[in-house]
Formats: sequence, C-alpha cells, structure tokens
Amino acid sequence: MMIDKTAIRNAATVIALRDRLGDPAILMGQRGSRAAFMPNKFVFPGGAVDAGDAAVPLAAPLPDPCQSRVREDAVEDLHHALAVAAIRELWEETGLVLGRPGSWSGPVPSDWRSYADTGHVPAADGLQFVFRAITPPGRPRRFDARFFLVDAGAISGDLDDFTHASDELSHLQWVPLRDARSFDLPFITEVVLAEIEARVTETAPPASVPFFRNDDEASLFLRLHGTPMPDHP
Repeated sequence: MMIDKTAIRNAATVIALRDRLGDPAILMGQRGSRAAFMPNKFVFPGGAVDAGDAAVPLAAPLPDPCQSRVREDAVEDLHHALAVAAIRELWEETGLVLGRPGSWSGPVPSDWRSYADTGHVPAADGLQFVFRAITPPGRPRRFDARFFLVDAGAISGDLDDFTHASDELSHLQWVPLRDARSFDLPFITEVVLAEIEARVTETAPPASVPFFRNDDEASLFLRLHGTPMPDHP
C-alpha cells in the first residue's frame, strides 16, 4: 500500500531541561545529512506516534491540565498515545529513561523490550504540554507536533549516558540554554526556545499553550486553554 508521506502525522517532542535554577541546559542532537525531514538541524528528541502507542500502559498519566489542552482543537483524544510516544522517542533517540521502577503487568511490545529491561515502566506525570505546531504545507514530511517539557530530575539514571541511544541523532549533548541559538536550528525550534526561556523557573504547567497552526489556507498563532476535567463521583 502506498503511504502518503505528505499527510500530517501526529508526533511528540521532548524538551528535557537540566539545572533550571542554575545554568539551564536542554538536550539536543543533530539529524543526519540524508534525513528527509530537517537534515543536519539540531533538534529535540521526538518522532511520530506509532499505531501501538495507545495500547502501552502508563504507571502515571499526563497531568490533567495538559490532557485537556492536548484535547483542544483535536479530532481525537490522543493524550495517552502522545505521552507514550514522547517517552518512547526519548528512550530510542537518547537512551534516557522516563518512568518508574517496576515490572510490566502484561506482555511487553517488541519495541519496548529494551526499555523494560531497564526495570522501569513508562510514566508521564513529569511531562508538561508546552507547545504545538503543524509543519507548513510543501514540506517532504508534515507533523502535528506536541512539545512536552520535562525536568531532568524526572529522568532515571545517568543524564550523560547515551550508550543505549539509536543512531537517529548524533552529537547528543546538553546545550546551555544561553548558547542554543548559536546552533543550526529549525525555525520552529527557535520559536519554542522562547517559550522555554520564559518558563525556566516555572514548575507548574502553563496557563495556556501556544499553537502554531499551518493550514493550506493560512498560518495562525493560537493559544490552547483547555477545558476543566469533569468531576467523577
């Protein structure tokens, strides 16, 4: 079956922030020169949601304020799958574990076995939904990307150990936030950096989430406020 590579795919990106009250740094890597999407650019870890992500159990879900903002202006409820994708992509591209010590309650999917072997189950309560952007028309790949901020303190293990990372990103490093703009960055990454710089000392989820929406007709800069979660008896 032919796959339409220009179709918009849901994706999750992780912005890991270290030493936020001292000399803050963010985790970035460089995409390969032959990559179809953003070759050679320095980016945050992330990638498309996989079909199986919705079925992967979480030890703790995405926080409620973030869940409601992910749901806003969305055709389906993807908060669980996006959180799982964020954790999976962080593991695959950097070898860093976001989760809680424990054993899986059921069979481990094949693409999660190396993660499970670390003795952890994925947990999303450390993620904060902070930005959303749709790739403009005309690009070889298009994504509806949700950006999640995580404090490095929520990551298990040695923050400088990238030995389990795939080869999708090279030159993995903690980039001092003050130096990040000197790297070769995609435009949207520069926009997101402005949001991160404003949130370095803020530990609560943002009151609203910027949404850079690129449709075929127009580009809009919106804000997602979400709706309160209903009370359950």
